[in-house]
Amino acid sequence: MAKYLVIVESPTKVKTIRKFLGSSYEVAATNGHVRDLPKSSLGIDVEHNYEPKYITIRGKGDVLAHLRKEVKKAEKIYLATDPDREGEAISWHLLYALKLEDKKVYRITFNEITKNAVKESLKNAREIDMNLVDAQQARRMLDRMVGYRISPLLWSKIKRGLSAGRVQSVALRIICDREEEINAFVPEEYWTLDVDLKVKGEKKPITARYYGTLKEKQGITSEARAEAIMKSLKDASYTVREVKKGERLRKAPHPFTTSTLQQEANKALNFSTQKTMRLAQQLYEGVDLKGEGTVGLITYLRTDSTRVSKEAETAALDYIRTNHGAAYLSVPQEEKKSSQKIQDAHEAIRPTDVARTPDAVREQIPRDLFRLYQLIWKRFIASRMTPAKYGTTSVKIQATDSVFTLAASTLQFDGFMKVYSPKEDKEEENTLSAALSEESILSFLAFDPQQHFTQPPAHYTEASLVRELEEMGIGRPSTYAPTITLIMARHYVVKEGKNLYVTELGEAVNNMMKEAFPAIVDVHFTAGMEELLDGVEEGKVKWKTVVANFYPDLEKAVESAEKMLEHISIEDEVSEEICELCGRNMVIKYGPHGRFLACPGFPECRNTKPYFEKIGVSCPKCGKDIVLKKTKKGRKYYGCIGNPDCDFMVWQKPSGDQCPDCGSLLLIKGNKLVCSNGECGYHVSNEPVQKA
Repeated sequence: MAKYLVIVESPTKVKTIRKFLGSSYEVAATNGHVRDLPKSSLGIDVEHNYEPKYITIRGKGDVLAHLRKEVKKAEKIYLATDPDREGEAISWHLLYALKLEDKKVYRITFNEITKNAVKESLKNAREIDMNLVDAQQARRMLDRMVGYRISPLLWSKIKRGLSAGRVQSVALRIICDREEEINAFVPEEYWTLDVDLKVKGEKKPITARYYGTLKEKQGITSEARAEAIMKSLKDASYTVREVKKGERLRKAPHPFTTSTLQQEANKALNFSTQKTMRLAQQLYEGVDLKGEGTVGLITYLRTDSTRVSKEAETAALDYIRTNHGAAYLSVPQEEKKSSQKIQDAHEAIRPTDVARTPDAVREQIPRDLFRLYQLIWKRFIASRMTPAKYGTTSVKIQATDSVFTLAASTLQFDGFMKVYSPKEDKEEENTLSAALSEESILSFLAFDPQQHFTQPPAHYTEASLVRELEEMGIGRPSTYAPTITLIMARHYVVKEGKNLYVTELGEAVNNMMKEAFPAIVDVHFTAGMEELLDGVEEGKVKWKTVVANFYPDLEKAVESAEKMLEHISIEDEVSEEICELCGRNMVIKYGPHGRFLACPGFPECRNTKPYFEKIGVSCPKCGKDIVLKKTKKGRKYYGCIGNPDCDFMVWQKPSGDQCPDCGSLLLIKGNKLVCSNGECGYHVSNEPVQKA
């Protein structure tokens, strides 16, 4: 009969851990949290020192009843929930939910689900860390306060079913700010000027790019300037002024943290952050392998650390020495410094056994699990390998007082790139087709002037948004996936391809949050709050002090917003569109994806159709009205109402004026009017003229 009880979070871990521990141990699972704040109310006693009111989560009664039976049989109880703030809090809640005050209770944590790690954790059992628990309680209460006090205001001012959040509202603002930056961007013209030259004795010509004069680097801002340079060099002779050869090292990447795994899986595998975390959880908890049973393939997936244990380091170096040779062994890297300290006690995300190569498990696990495991395995092995080495050549070519340059690089030693090359950093060798020296004789072949326009900032992808949130100190890596998933589920943001776009609903929510709750959506304020939570974890700050300082200001802001905000009407607006089924004037309604037309005779008449807002501008192709439309996912654009017969569309709002240079429509971009013809480049200020 089992003497000891081990309680974990996930049922997937039960069979694996039971196999490691033997018959003296019973293993049971909580299936996540067992207690939480009530859904029906704030759940925080503001009048009595902000005491939280925890209740048993609905549906967890049977789980707790089973655990209580097991507790009665056990001499010792080991709480083995996940090794982070959340897991520490679940263990603390179990103390009260199972009434364990008089029992021998110990807290154990392991970074990987392997026999050695689990058995070692039993030797290092400890008490529950109340600093970790308090940090989680503070975060939960702050999030609850923001959500429960602001969300009802969104319901009354915009529509029901919306939500605000301490992190989600800041993430939405970051995306909205980028959208505004893109919309306001005005492209600027610039030119490049290449020259093709024949090298005496060589078959292939070389191409060099205009750099400037002997005195300084110069850009080319117009076609006229490019023409003037070419004219000044009409009969010039070209000589090699300088050839520099050098060496460049490309360092191996660090092993994955939660954030970098989410970013790289998005770029390399096109996985959403949510999918990456779900698959990583499966790899951590264990998959069935022939002859081994359920095996945890990677270490704990929520970590900010790049640290690696000595055992794992040794195993990786042995593998590299055996399979690739001593030349590929690296000198141990310096650990990447993390500004966040929350999960730095963990290791980086790595395979639990480097000998379990991707090829060894390829046929035994689903394709997506295999692809993520392969990415993690290769990244970890690469992190213990030597840098890649490139030979570089840079050449300066002189013609009168003008200077042209060209550069080339050749991979001399692949190093870590033998096993891993990050998606965004893949480099192609750029070799010189000719051997150049200062004695080389050059002859002119042709100029190649090219017009270019500066490009706006890129739309956020899930990967770049995660990187931005991490750099700004907003939230924590474990919160990024649920945050992004939530703002997409609320239809504040949509994803087209890999890019994230703000919807009309997202704009309305963001504008209201900025107007009524500037502190909540202030990046620096939110980052500062994360630092306070870290202070709680370190025992430097009392958690109730953080909550008590936050709530009164929030309450004042809510009261002020209720009085100040102009009500955004969601009453039905009557349109000129006639219902073809019953003859009534259709009304404009607001749904989760924006506005639409509906018959007011509902439920007798259920006719609905898309609502198109006319902007008072005619289509340049067919003369019909241009209307505001939305893509299937909610992104706004302007198109002809005659679609599909007419395919005219633009992303920015047409002004109704024509370009004086080419006759195309002018579009409104911030405080500028910009020609819709990308090859034209005309733009003019759209600022109102001040009267004297």
